Amino acid sequence: MTPTPRAHLFVAANTHPGMKGKNNEDRYAVSTHRFGPRKNIPSLLAIVCDGIGGHRAGEVAAEIAVETISQLVSKSDGSQPLETLSQAVKNASDAVLVQAEANTERKGMGATCVCAWVIGSRLFTAYVGDSRMYLVRADQIQQLTTDHTWVQEAIEYGALTPEQARSHPNAHVIRRYLGSKTNPEADFRLRLHPEDTDEQALANQGMLLQPGDFLILCSDGLTDLVDKAEILAALKSQSREAALQNLTNLANERGGHDNITMVVLEAPATLDQKNLPAAQPAVSAQTLRKLALPCLIIALILGLLGAAGAGLFLYFERATPTVTPTLSITVRPTTLPILQDTQTPAATTRPAPLEATPTPTGMAAQQANTPEATYTPWPTNTLPPATPTATETATPSPTPTLPPES
Repeated sequence: MTPTPRAHLFVAANTHPGMKGKNNEDRYAVSTHRFGPRKNIPSLLAIVCDGIGGHRAGEVAAEIAVETISQLVSKSDGSQPLETLSQAVKNASDAVLVQAEANTERKGMGATCVCAWVIGSRLFTAYVGDSRMYLVRADQIQQLTTDHTWVQEAIEYGALTPEQARSHPNAHVIRRYLGSKTNPEADFRLRLHPEDTDEQALANQGMLLQPGDFLILCSDGLTDLVDKAEILAALKSQSREAALQNLTNLANERGGHDNITMVVLEAPATLDQKNLPAAQPAVSAQTLRKLALPCLIIALILGLLGAAGAGLFLYFERATPTVTPTLSITVRPTTLPILQDTQTPAATTRPAPLEATPTPTGMAAQQANTPEATYTPWPTNTLPPATPTATETATPSPTPTLPPES
């Protein structure tokens, strides 16, 4: 894939260390590329990682994860997005673990991650931990990811209600994270409906984004203190940048006990709803033209040989009047297997529960009359600095108990 300086979706991002004097251990990145025969297929990868380990270099783990995943995706050809994301998550976890074991000061560090890869207008996701992704469509919001936490498992088993889980002592016990000695598997379940089974959620990969859709990737510093209805209200009533700032302020007003990071992607009104390119023919047209003349000569020679053979056969048949039996040939119909295009990702098997809106809101609507309303300038392949910014406090927080490994 070829890096490009502009995104085909609107992009906004914000990060804040919170109000407890912690280092900002969150990291995020947005990178854009184009690929295909004419470099006409746009690609955008957004990642949010939340470092864990307190003073044990959680920010280093998040930085390693963001960089590793971004680089592997940029080197791919975009034809197998889920396989690429799976390998990228594995490589990131291995890289974090290697660094943690090589340096005693970094021992025990880890990170969560949530990735959104939009190829054309198709969405592919992968995540590990409790960083989340939401879809806003029209006037509804849906959490696409499933937390890998102790309380989420308790909810699924019916031991806790969602309300009880919010204040439970184990609310932040993570069951799956990058850097674990047991290599975590990326979760590809993409829930468009709360009642989706795991199989249906997996089949939703490659869903088509609709004009005006919002994707929100965020760390738990936001979702612990701000509910999804408030996220929806902010995005539907304000510009993207203003919404992110106000949501950050709201989390800080309620305590801001953790780092707060958000990346928002908005599909423009002119989003081109393309599928991935179909499988290319095994032999190109140019190759066929090159083979045409040799094939014609071979066919002519075979035709002459066939005519000569027929003439000899008739000559000998007349010379030897022998009666031969008539052969009976039975023709059996053959059913050919149906070939399927394995390059096109599986389409969404269930309609999204959210209605599409014909035009984007917020800044998209304000820019609708500008020549480049469907593009947002964005620095690509530029990772956030590993050190805290001027607004961040470098005071380390007490070492939290590490989550049990899955």
